[in-house]
Amino acid sequence: MNQTNSPILISACLTGINCRYNGTNALREDLLKRYSYKNLIPVCPEQLGGLPTPRPQAEISSDKVIDINGRDATKEFIDGANEVLRIVKLFDIKKALLKEKSPSCGVRFIYKNNKLLEGIGVTARLLKTIGVEIEGVD
Repeated sequence: MNQTNSPILISACLTGINCRYNGTNALREDLLKRYSYKNLIPVCPEQLGGLPTPRPQAEISSDKVIDINGRDATKEFIDGANEVLRIVKLFDIKKALLKEKSPSCGVRFIYKNNKLLEGIGVTARLLKTIGVEIEGVD
């Protein structure tokens, strides 16, 4: 499958699915319209990793993902990234539209130690490593 026919992975919250940590979404109708000719594959790495919705907000701290209650959620974030990787391989996905500032999907910015900083989320990093074109969406 060439890139023009390849589906695009998209953070599920951007499609209007209520999967964000607080049970809301980040619907971007402009994106859905712009890519209406493409097959969009919505994913929420955090849900795929076994975390509930809603769930405690989390951020990257050093090399771990810690929620606001101090619980280490790194395993769930890694498991979710690996599930997304399986989907990417299954559908031969070459491009992903990911929710910026997320500890999973952030492409350019993530929260780290209560500050918005340049950084990359767990899933975004994995996809970048295997050559998927990743685009961060606010």
